[in-house]
Amino acid sequence: MTPPVIVLGVSRSGTTLLRVMLDRHSELAMPDESFFIPQLARRHGERPDPARFVDDLRRLPTLRDWRVDPEAVAHRLRHGVSLGEAIAAIYYVYAADRGKRRWGDKTPAYMQHLRLLERLWPHALFVHLVRDGRDAALSLLAMPEGVATRTWAHPRTAADFACQWTTEVRAAHALARRVGARYLEVRYEQLVAAPEEALRRICEHLGLAFEPAMLEYAGTVDVSTKPHQQRLRRPPTPGVRDWRAQMKRADVLAFEAIAGDVLAELGYELLHAAHAAGPGPRARGRLARYLALRAAWNAAASAVQRSPLWLRRHPRLV
Repeated sequence: MTPPVIVLGVSRSGTTLLRVMLDRHSELAMPDESFFIPQLARRHGERPDPARFVDDLRRLPTLRDWRVDPEAVAHRLRHGVSLGEAIAAIYYVYAADRGKRRWGDKTPAYMQHLRLLERLWPHALFVHLVRDGRDAALSLLAMPEGVATRTWAHPRTAADFACQWTTEVRAAHALARRVGARYLEVRYEQLVAAPEEALRRICEHLGLAFEPAMLEYAGTVDVSTKPHQQRLRRPPTPGVRDWRAQMKRADVLAFEAIAGDVLAELGYELLHAAHAAGPGPRARGRLARYLALRAAWNAAASAVQRSPLWLRRHPRLV
Protein backbone atom coordinates (compact mmCIF):
# COMPACT_ATOMS: atom_id res chain seq x y z
CA MET A 1 0.00 0.00 0.00
CA THR A 2 1.42 3.38 -1.02
CA PRO A 3 1.89 5.86 1.84
CA PRO A 4 -0.53 8.78 2.18
CA VAL A 5 0.69 12.33 1.70
CA ILE A 6 0.08 14.74 4.56
CA VAL A 7 0.65 18.43 3.85
CA LEU A 8 1.33 20.37 7.05
CA GLY A 9 1.42 24.07 7.70
CA VAL A 10 0.18 26.72 10.07
CA SER A 11 -2.96 28.48 8.86
CA ARG A 12 -2.34 30.96 6.01
CA SER A 13 1.04 29.48 5.15
CA GLY A 14 0.21 28.68 1.52
CA THR A 15 -0.93 25.10 2.04
CA THR A 16 -4.00 25.59 -0.17
CA LEU A 17 -1.76 26.64 -3.05
CA LEU A 18 0.39 23.54 -2.57
CA ARG A 19 -2.69 21.32 -2.28
CA VAL A 20 -4.05 22.62 -5.58
CA MET A 21 -0.72 21.99 -7.28
CA LEU A 22 -0.42 18.46 -5.92
CA ASP A 23 -4.03 17.63 -6.74
CA ARG A 24 -3.32 18.30 -10.43
CA HIS A 25 -0.89 15.39 -10.46
CA SER A 26 -2.28 12.44 -12.40
CA GLU A 27 -1.61 9.99 -9.55
CA LEU A 28 -2.45 11.99 -6.42
CA ALA A 29 -5.85 13.13 -5.12
CA MET A 30 -5.70 15.98 -2.59
CA PRO A 31 -9.19 17.08 -1.52
CA ASP A 32 -10.11 20.26 0.25
CA GLU A 33 -9.78 20.38 4.05
CA SER A 34 -11.35 17.41 5.82
CA PHE A 35 -11.74 18.40 9.51
CA PHE A 36 -13.26 15.01 10.39
CA ILE A 37 -10.21 12.93 11.36
CA PRO A 38 -10.05 13.92 15.07
CA GLN A 39 -13.84 13.56 15.34
CA LEU A 40 -13.83 10.03 13.95
CA ALA A 41 -10.84 9.11 16.11
CA ARG A 42 -12.60 10.32 19.25
CA ARG A 43 -15.84 8.56 18.38
CA HIS A 44 -14.55 5.19 17.23
CA GLY A 45 -11.27 4.24 18.89
CA GLU A 46 -8.65 1.99 17.36
CA ARG A 47 -11.03 -0.71 16.01
CA PRO A 48 -14.22 0.91 14.73
CA ASP A 49 -17.41 -1.00 14.13
CA PRO A 50 -18.00 -0.65 10.36
CA ALA A 51 -21.77 -0.06 10.65
CA ARG A 52 -21.40 2.69 13.28
CA PHE A 53 -18.50 4.20 11.39
CA VAL A 54 -20.46 4.43 8.13
CA ASP A 55 -23.46 5.85 9.98
CA ASP A 56 -21.23 8.71 11.12
CA LEU A 57 -19.98 9.23 7.58
CA ARG A 58 -23.56 9.84 6.46
CA ARG A 59 -23.61 12.81 8.85
CA LEU A 60 -20.44 14.57 7.67
CA PRO A 61 -20.91 17.62 5.42
CA THR A 62 -17.36 17.16 4.11
CA LEU A 63 -18.22 13.84 2.46
CA ARG A 64 -21.28 15.39 0.87
CA ASP A 65 -19.12 18.25 -0.46
CA TRP A 66 -16.53 15.77 -1.74
CA ARG A 67 -19.32 13.67 -3.32
CA VAL A 68 -18.06 10.57 -1.55
CA ASP A 69 -20.74 7.90 -1.17
CA PRO A 70 -20.61 6.36 2.35
CA GLU A 71 -21.81 3.06 0.86
CA ALA A 72 -18.73 2.98 -1.38
CA VAL A 73 -16.61 3.41 1.75
CA ALA A 74 -18.56 0.63 3.48
CA HIS A 75 -17.58 -1.80 0.72
CA ARG A 76 -13.93 -1.24 1.63
CA LEU A 77 -14.39 -1.98 5.34
CA ARG A 78 -14.27 -5.27 7.23
CA HIS A 79 -14.66 -6.27 10.85
CA GLY A 80 -11.41 -5.77 12.72
CA VAL A 81 -10.35 -2.89 10.46
CA SER A 82 -8.05 -0.35 12.12
CA LEU A 83 -9.10 3.26 12.50
CA GLY A 84 -6.36 4.35 10.09
CA GLU A 85 -7.58 1.89 7.45
CA ALA A 86 -11.20 2.96 7.93
CA ILE A 87 -10.44 6.66 7.51
CA ALA A 88 -8.11 5.92 4.60
CA ALA A 89 -11.02 4.16 2.85
CA ILE A 90 -12.76 7.55 2.57
CA TYR A 91 -9.80 8.99 0.73
CA TYR A 92 -9.36 5.93 -1.46
CA VAL A 93 -12.95 6.28 -2.65
CA TYR A 94 -12.34 9.98 -3.33
CA ALA A 95 -9.17 9.17 -5.28
CA ALA A 96 -10.70 6.25 -7.21
CA ASP A 97 -13.63 8.44 -8.30
CA ARG A 98 -11.03 10.69 -9.94
CA GLY A 99 -9.00 7.91 -11.50
CA LYS A 100 -6.09 8.27 -9.09
CA ARG A 101 -4.24 5.71 -7.00
CA ARG A 102 -2.85 7.81 -4.13
CA TRP A 103 -4.41 10.21 -1.68
CA GLY A 104 -3.38 13.01 0.60
CA ASP A 105 -4.75 15.49 3.11
CA LYS A 106 -4.22 19.17 3.77
CA THR A 107 -5.92 20.50 6.89
CA PRO A 108 -3.97 23.11 8.89
CA ALA A 109 -6.07 22.39 11.99
CA TYR A 110 -4.30 19.03 12.20
CA MET A 111 -1.11 20.79 13.26
CA GLN A 112 -2.61 20.26 16.73
CA HIS A 113 -3.02 16.52 16.09
CA LEU A 114 0.31 15.41 14.64
CA ARG A 115 0.72 12.42 16.95
CA LEU A 116 -2.74 11.22 15.90
CA LEU A 117 -1.78 11.40 12.20
CA GLU A 118 1.47 9.63 12.97
CA ARG A 119 -0.35 6.86 14.83
CA LEU A 120 -3.04 6.39 12.17
CA TRP A 121 -0.59 6.14 9.26
CA PRO A 122 2.86 5.12 10.48
CA HIS A 123 4.26 5.17 6.93
CA ALA A 124 2.81 8.55 5.88
CA LEU A 125 4.96 11.06 4.05
CA PHE A 126 4.86 14.61 5.43
CA VAL A 127 5.46 17.89 3.59
CA HIS A 128 5.62 20.88 5.94
CA LEU A 129 5.19 24.24 4.22
CA VAL A 130 6.70 27.01 6.34
CA ARG A 131 5.99 30.70 5.80
CA ASP A 132 7.38 33.70 7.64
CA GLY A 133 4.95 33.91 10.54
CA ARG A 134 4.62 37.67 10.29
CA ASP A 135 3.39 37.42 6.69
CA ALA A 136 1.06 34.59 7.67
CA ALA A 137 -0.27 36.78 10.49
CA LEU A 138 -1.05 39.57 8.05
CA SER A 139 -2.97 37.11 5.91
CA LEU A 140 -4.89 35.56 8.78
CA LEU A 141 -5.87 38.84 10.40
CA ALA A 142 -7.18 40.10 7.04
CA MET A 143 -9.52 37.12 6.58
CA PRO A 144 -13.25 37.96 6.41
CA GLU A 145 -15.47 37.10 9.36
CA GLY A 146 -17.15 33.73 9.12
CA VAL A 147 -14.42 32.00 7.12
CA ALA A 148 -12.43 30.45 9.99
CA THR A 149 -13.78 28.56 12.99
CA ARG A 150 -13.42 30.76 16.07
CA THR A 151 -12.17 28.63 18.94
CA TRP A 152 -11.32 29.99 22.37
CA ALA A 153 -7.70 30.26 21.25
CA HIS A 154 -8.42 31.85 17.85
CA PRO A 155 -5.84 34.60 17.18
CA ARG A 156 -7.15 38.14 17.16
CA THR A 157 -3.81 39.97 17.22
CA ALA A 158 -0.34 39.45 15.79
CA ALA A 159 0.88 38.35 19.21
CA ASP A 160 -1.94 35.82 19.50
CA PHE A 161 -1.02 34.37 16.13
CA ALA A 162 2.64 34.26 17.15
CA CYS A 163 1.64 31.85 19.92
CA GLN A 164 -0.09 29.57 17.45
CA TRP A 165 2.64 29.83 14.83
CA THR A 166 5.59 29.10 17.12
CA THR A 167 3.76 26.27 18.92
CA GLU A 168 2.75 24.53 15.70
CA VAL A 169 6.08 24.98 13.92
CA ARG A 170 7.86 23.51 16.93
CA ALA A 171 5.40 20.60 16.97
CA ALA A 172 6.19 19.91 13.31
CA HIS A 173 9.91 19.97 14.05
CA ALA A 174 9.36 17.46 16.85
CA LEU A 175 7.50 15.28 14.34
CA ALA A 176 10.46 15.56 11.98
CA ARG A 177 12.77 14.22 14.67
CA ARG A 178 10.45 11.24 15.16
CA VAL A 179 9.80 10.30 11.53
CA GLY A 180 13.16 11.21 9.97
CA ALA A 181 13.31 10.95 6.18
CA ARG A 182 9.52 10.81 5.86
CA TYR A 183 9.41 14.55 6.64
CA LEU A 184 10.26 17.30 4.16
CA GLU A 185 10.26 21.01 4.97
CA VAL A 186 9.68 23.53 2.18
CA ARG A 187 9.53 27.31 2.40
CA TYR A 188 6.47 29.07 1.02
CA GLU A 189 8.76 31.81 -0.22
CA GLN A 190 10.63 29.27 -2.37
CA LEU A 191 7.40 27.72 -3.64
CA VAL A 192 6.14 31.02 -5.04
CA ALA A 193 9.53 32.28 -6.26
CA ALA A 194 10.66 29.05 -7.98
CA PRO A 195 7.59 26.79 -8.08
CA GLU A 196 8.90 24.18 -10.48
CA GLU A 197 12.09 23.71 -8.48
CA ALA A 198 10.11 23.38 -5.24
CA LEU A 199 7.60 20.96 -6.77
CA ARG A 200 10.33 18.77 -8.22
CA ARG A 201 11.83 18.49 -4.75
CA ILE A 202 8.44 17.64 -3.25
CA CYS A 203 7.66 15.09 -5.96
CA GLU A 204 10.98 13.37 -5.39
CA HIS A 205 10.15 13.12 -1.68
CA LEU A 206 6.75 11.62 -2.49
CA GLY A 207 8.03 9.17 -5.11
CA LEU A 208 6.18 10.94 -7.94
CA ALA A 209 7.38 12.21 -11.28
CA PHE A 210 7.04 15.98 -11.71
CA GLU A 211 4.26 16.92 -14.11
CA PRO A 212 4.08 20.41 -15.72
CA ALA A 213 0.29 20.36 -15.29
CA MET A 214 0.87 20.94 -11.57
CA LEU A 215 1.75 24.54 -12.40
CA GLU A 216 -1.23 25.10 -14.69
CA TYR A 217 -3.89 25.60 -12.05
CA ALA A 218 -4.57 29.33 -12.55
CA GLY A 219 -8.12 29.91 -13.74
CA THR A 220 -9.13 26.28 -13.17
CA VAL A 221 -9.95 26.40 -9.44
CA ASP A 222 -13.47 27.31 -8.33
CA VAL A 223 -13.04 29.92 -5.62
CA SER A 224 -16.44 31.58 -6.08
CA THR A 225 -17.44 30.76 -2.49
CA LYS A 226 -13.99 31.28 -0.98
CA PRO A 227 -13.17 34.99 -0.68
CA HIS A 228 -9.92 34.20 1.15
CA GLN A 229 -8.56 32.11 -1.75
CA GLN A 230 -8.97 34.50 -4.69
CA ARG A 231 -5.24 34.51 -5.42
CA LEU A 232 -5.61 30.99 -6.82
CA ARG A 233 -6.98 32.69 -9.91
CA ARG A 234 -3.39 33.73 -10.68
CA PRO A 235 -0.03 31.94 -10.96
CA PRO A 236 2.30 31.88 -7.90
CA THR A 237 3.08 35.44 -6.87
CA PRO A 238 5.97 36.37 -4.54
CA GLY A 239 5.56 39.23 -2.11
CA VAL A 240 1.78 39.07 -1.73
CA ARG A 241 2.27 39.92 1.94
CA ASP A 242 5.29 41.82 3.26
CA TRP A 243 5.45 42.43 6.98
CA ARG A 244 8.20 45.02 6.47
CA ALA A 245 5.84 47.33 4.59
CA GLN A 246 2.41 46.22 5.78
CA MET A 247 2.69 45.38 9.49
CA LYS A 248 2.79 47.96 12.24
CA ARG A 249 6.13 48.11 14.02
CA ALA A 250 4.46 47.40 17.36
CA ASP A 251 2.85 44.25 15.92
CA VAL A 252 6.16 43.08 14.45
CA LEU A 253 7.87 43.48 17.81
CA ALA A 254 5.01 41.77 19.64
CA PHE A 255 5.20 38.82 17.25
CA GLU A 256 8.99 38.57 17.53
CA ALA A 257 8.89 38.77 21.33
CA ILE A 258 7.03 35.45 21.29
CA ALA A 259 8.33 33.72 18.15
CA GLY A 260 11.65 35.44 17.44
CA ASP A 261 13.75 32.41 18.34
CA VAL A 262 11.85 30.17 15.89
CA LEU A 263 12.02 32.83 13.16
CA ALA A 264 15.77 33.07 13.70
CA GLU A 265 16.21 29.27 13.66
CA LEU A 266 14.47 29.22 10.29
CA GLY A 267 16.74 31.95 8.96
CA TYR A 268 14.16 34.73 8.79
CA GLU A 269 15.29 38.30 9.38
CA LEU A 270 14.37 39.89 12.69
CA LEU A 271 13.51 43.52 13.25
CA HIS A 272 15.00 43.28 16.75
CA ALA A 273 17.94 40.87 16.94
CA ALA A 274 17.59 40.40 20.70
CA HIS A 275 14.36 38.45 20.09
CA ALA A 276 16.43 35.56 18.75
CA ALA A 277 17.25 34.68 22.35
CA GLY A 278 13.70 33.44 22.95
CA PRO A 279 10.61 34.71 24.76
CA GLY A 280 10.91 36.53 28.03
CA PRO A 281 8.65 36.05 31.08
CA ARG A 282 5.73 38.06 29.69
CA ALA A 283 5.82 36.26 26.35
CA ARG A 284 6.10 32.89 28.08
CA GLY A 285 3.01 33.77 30.08
CA ARG A 286 1.14 34.58 26.90
CA LEU A 287 2.22 31.29 25.38
CA ALA A 288 1.06 29.42 28.47
CA ARG A 289 -2.34 31.13 28.28
CA TYR A 290 -2.67 30.17 24.60
CA LEU A 291 -1.84 26.53 25.35
CA ALA A 292 -4.34 26.45 28.21
CA LEU A 293 -7.13 27.89 26.05
CA ARG A 294 -6.33 25.47 23.23
CA ALA A 295 -6.31 22.50 25.60
CA ALA A 296 -9.64 23.57 27.09
CA TRP A 297 -11.21 23.92 23.64
CA ASN A 298 -9.96 20.51 22.54
CA ALA A 299 -11.19 18.91 25.75
CA ALA A 300 -14.64 20.44 25.32
CA ALA A 301 -14.78 19.41 21.66
CA SER A 302 -13.72 15.88 22.55
CA ALA A 303 -16.41 15.60 25.22
CA VAL A 304 -19.13 16.75 22.80
CA GLN A 305 -17.93 14.53 19.98
CA ARG A 306 -17.93 11.43 22.19
CA SER A 307 -21.44 12.15 23.49
CA PRO A 308 -24.94 11.59 22.02
CA LEU A 309 -25.08 15.36 21.50
CA TRP A 310 -22.84 14.94 18.45
CA LEU A 311 -25.48 12.79 16.75
CA ARG A 312 -28.20 15.34 17.45
CA ARG A 313 -26.04 18.11 16.03
CA HIS A 314 -25.19 16.01 12.95
CA PRO A 315 -28.36 14.58 11.42
CA ARG A 316 -27.97 12.19 8.51
CA LEU A 317 -27.36 13.97 5.23
CA VAL A 318 -27.63 10.92 2.97
